[in-house]
Amino acid sequence: MSFGYQKTDYNVRCYWRNGKWGKVEVSSSESINIHMAATCLHYGQEAFEGMKAFCCKDGKIRVFRWEENAKRLQRSAAGIMMQAVPLELFKEALEKVIKLNTAYIPPYGTGSSLYIRPLLIGSGAKVGVQPSDEYLFMIFVTPVGPYFKEGFKPVTAQIIRDYDRAAPLGTGTIKVGGNYAASLIAGQRAHDEGYSTALFLDAKEKKYIDEAGPANFFAIKGNKYITPKSASILPSITNMSLRTLAEDMGLVVEQRPVAVEELSDFDEVGACGTAAVISPLKKIQDRDTGKVYEYCKDGNAGPVSTKLYNRLRAIQYGEEPDKFGWNLVIEE
Repeated sequence: MSFGYQKTDYNVRCYWRNGKWGKVEVSSSESINIHMAATCLHYGQEAFEGMKAFCCKDGKIRVFRWEENAKRLQRSAAGIMMQAVPLELFKEALEKVIKLNTAYIPPYGTGSSLYIRPLLIGSGAKVGVQPSDEYLFMIFVTPVGPYFKEGFKPVTAQIIRDYDRAAPLGTGTIKVGGNYAASLIAGQRAHDEGYSTALFLDAKEKKYIDEAGPANFFAIKGNKYITPKSASILPSITNMSLRTLAEDMGLVVEQRPVAVEELSDFDEVGACGTAAVISPLKKIQDRDTGKVYEYCKDGNAGPVSTKLYNRLRAIQYGEEPDKFGWNLVIEE
């Protein structure tokens, strides 16, 4: 199964109108009826999340860290002046859409999952540059396989300097569509030139690592888990979870600016996010200088990345005790 859209039976929707949220509605339509002057189409009032539900070994359905996604959507809404979705409304819609589409959750042991896409858009008509007075919150789901076709196998990345994903003090720290639109050219070019993803540097000085395409960057050096700190990086919930697991495993966690030159010193490097969990990097090539950084010389992910990946997946699939209270069990 690839990481792509497949039709399911239902999605759920809720509108904010006249100063309040309405009831959660169920729809079997894959389309939305939207005004041609809606602010999401003209002024970028659009934010989304990515989550997963898992069919587990004990037969239960689990969702990973839903509250963090709900809170991040609230931060995104605040960042572009949209109406925030209350946590209780988010949870109600989440549980409803999963229960309506349980037939599409891939079986335990397949390595696949049900991808969950909450979406918040400005749906009210405005011509002047101003926030909408109406919003649509919806969630749809689709079964997916691994984000990279290689799965948990080392992939390649290309350092680029002629495009920026987001600027400091801009929208990089919130999950809005414009950040991804800004990354498309560099990402597609990297693919065309034989790489799995583009590695963006900081927009101000081009000295520090920011994000690995649609994912956060991390590195292992000795007993340290190192990940960039920047004013233009999206706070990844997967990265947040890996930092917790790293500390629990006895590693020292450093969240700080990471200079490009440090790539030569790392034992393991990778990209992390909801879609791929961890994508180990076996080669990073600087497009401007031609310099190559190589890892995973035996063709496999490094031992620390492998341990982190296996442990996070074991928690998501209910194979390991949920000592951090991260999972929501969907009751039938």
